[in-house]
Amino acid sequence: MKLRDDWEFRGLVHQVTDDEILDRLSAGGVTGYIGFDPTAASLHLGSLLQICLLRRIQLAGNQPIALAGGGTGLIGDPSFKATERPLLTHEQLQGNIEGIKEQLARFLDFTPGPSQALLLNNADWLTTTPLTDFLRDVGKHFTVNQMIAKDSVKSRLDRDDVGLSFTEFSYMLLQAYDFLRLNLDHNCTLQMGGSDQWGNITMGTELVRKTTGKSASGVTSPLLLRADGQKFGKSEGGNERVWLDASLTSPFQMHQFLLNADDQTVPALLRFFTFLDHDTIRSLDEATANAPQERAAQRALANAVVALVHGEQASANAERAGAALFGEEIAALDEKTLLEVVADAPSSTWSRGEIESGVAIGDLLVRCDLAGSKGEARRFLEQGGVYVNNVRVDDGATIGAESLLHNRYMVVRRGRKSLHLVMVG
Repeated sequence: MKLRDDWEFRGLVHQVTDDEILDRLSAGGVTGYIGFDPTAASLHLGSLLQICLLRRIQLAGNQPIALAGGGTGLIGDPSFKATERPLLTHEQLQGNIEGIKEQLARFLDFTPGPSQALLLNNADWLTTTPLTDFLRDVGKHFTVNQMIAKDSVKSRLDRDDVGLSFTEFSYMLLQAYDFLRLNLDHNCTLQMGGSDQWGNITMGTELVRKTTGKSASGVTSPLLLRADGQKFGKSEGGNERVWLDASLTSPFQMHQFLLNADDQTVPALLRFFTFLDHDTIRSLDEATANAPQERAAQRALANAVVALVHGEQASANAERAGAALFGEEIAALDEKTLLEVVADAPSSTWSRGEIESGVAIGDLLVRCDLAGSKGEARRFLEQGGVYVNNVRVDDGATIGAESLLHNRYMVVRRGRKSLHLVMVG
């Protein structure tokens, strides 16, 4: 299938400078780039769409360039940001770039050849070009009127409470210069990014045209937002990102996040974040419409994305751990995975003597705040909705040390969602 047809099916194109670029990408031989902002030592799930775009153009016979913003990161992109970002040091940026480089190498093929991926750092030219040369060679091509008309800048200038520093105002010139340097040094004729980058991208295409007399193209993809308006890739409440670094967000946590995607968002996520074929995606759309309670699309999404980011084995382990959350398989989990599975559950620490002497199940529910009284506990038990390590227990049961997992933990559950982790100190 041609790249154009695939991208149109997936809804990957939001804006294009010229429609012919999609046909050129379908034919192969185009060099295109995407910039990655090194504000952290790891990319996050919100970055995965752009990573997948680079992978898609490479699979179609084009050359992808991943550009780390070691230079632009010193300034900070103001595009549609409510406030100015804190400035990072050279040392912080370099450390972040090293982490990003390692992650990008998982998705792109760096084997020498016509489609060899490149990983570059714009600090190599932005921190070495003399200021006066930059102003003469780049700044003269753009008017201030033109720059403040860009929506990404105008949204800040229209606010009385937040201004725009000259430092941030210069960002679009720096990004335009990136495109020019990549065009001159690597024959790069395409820049891609999210729709919030449209103003910066068109500045770059214009600078290439004015400087070299040749055409350059830009393509943006839609911004994916959750139902609450937050950019996709943040956990519940929008406080924590879902990172691609397993030490920051485990494969299990990523799997659970995607498994909980809402029915309205999951069709787009399947198209943006996976390489599943069109027929498979259509069948998952139908499954969501006809049997949403089975969450077939969410499971396919979680399995595919975790496998892409962390590998097939990590995906299989995450799926198994998720199933164990409500099954007796929880007893077979290793200690690390067990604690990940119940990481969000309230917990309490008991003495070993308390457990070894045996605890009546009603008392256990009350102490774990899963019942307000022994009478309420009895009603829950009579309804058959009380479990210890996902094994149903009845009224009158006594729980002892034999129920400890790894000789230290016990998972007490009432109903489907009320969990409590007992830990023996």
